[in-house]
Amino acid sequence: MVPQTVTRAGNSVSPLKHTLDDLAQYLEYLKDEEPGEIRVSPAVLKDFSSRPAKAGMHPVVPAPASVVSSKPVPAPLERTAQPVPSTGRGLKEIAKVIALCGKCPLHKTRTNVVPGQGALNPDVMFIGEAPGADEDAQGLAFVGRAGQLLTKMIEAMGFTREEVFIGNILKCRPPDNRQPLPDEMAECMPYLKEQIAVIKPKVIVALGATAVKGLLNLESGISKLRGKWFTFQDIDLMPTYHPAYLLRNPSAKKEVWEDLKEVLNKLGRTPPPVKRP
Repeated sequence: MVPQTVTRAGNSVSPLKHTLDDLAQYLEYLKDEEPGEIRVSPAVLKDFSSRPAKAGMHPVVPAPASVVSSKPVPAPLERTAQPVPSTGRGLKEIAKVIALCGKCPLHKTRTNVVPGQGALNPDVMFIGEAPGADEDAQGLAFVGRAGQLLTKMIEAMGFTREEVFIGNILKCRPPDNRQPLPDEMAECMPYLKEQIAVIKPKVIVALGATAVKGLLNLESGISKLRGKWFTFQDIDLMPTYHPAYLLRNPSAKKEVWEDLKEVLNKLGRTPPPVKRP
C-alpha cells in the first residue's frame, strides 16, 4: 500500500517525508545545542526523505537511539573521577605559586595567602572553608577562635597540630568573612588537589558544608552528611561540623566527637585517656 499523503502549504507531502524533515531539523538543533555524536547525518535523512516510497514497502525510520548525546555522565557523588597527578612540586613550591595567584578578585583584598600548614603524610588532614581575619593577618590556617577549638579536637584525638595538616578550600579571605563564591572555589581547588596529592593523608576530615561542597560537589546539608564515609582522590573522607559552628552550637560537640572517633577507628587508633584537672 502506498502511504497516503497530506497537504502542507498546498503541496502533497507523504507522512514519512514530513516526519523525516522534522527529525532532520531536530538533529540540526542537537548539533548546535548539545554537541555530541550524531550517527545519522541530517543531510542523509533529507536525501532519504526525498526518495519516493515504493508500493508495498515500509521505509525504516531510524530509531531514536541513533542519536547519542555526549553529555558527561557524572561520577558517583561519593568519589572524584580520578586522582590528581603530581606536578612534581613540593608544598613550598605550591605555596609560592599560591602567593602569586591573581586568578580571582580575592587577591586584591587579602593581606596574606593562607596555603595551609602541617605534616607530610599525616594520618589526618583537616580542610575548612576559608581564612578569617586572624588567618589573613598571620598567613596560617585555623588560628582564631575556631582554630583554638580545632586544636582541642586534634589533641582529644591524640595528635598535635604539627602531626596533622590543616588547610581550607580557599587560600584567601573573602571580604567580611562571607561564604566562598563558586568561581572562587573553582579557581582555588586545583591548588588544594595538588597539595593533597603531595601530602597523601590517610584520612581527610571536611569541616563544614562549604568544604564538603568543594571536595565532593554535594549540596546536601552537613547534618545529613556528617558521620558518613566518602572518598576524595581515593582517600577516605569524613564530613563533620565546622568548629565555628560548634562555637555557636556547643551541643553539637558530641556529634563531632562521634565523627572523630570514627576517624580514629578507621586509622586503627583509640582516643587517649581523658586528662583530669
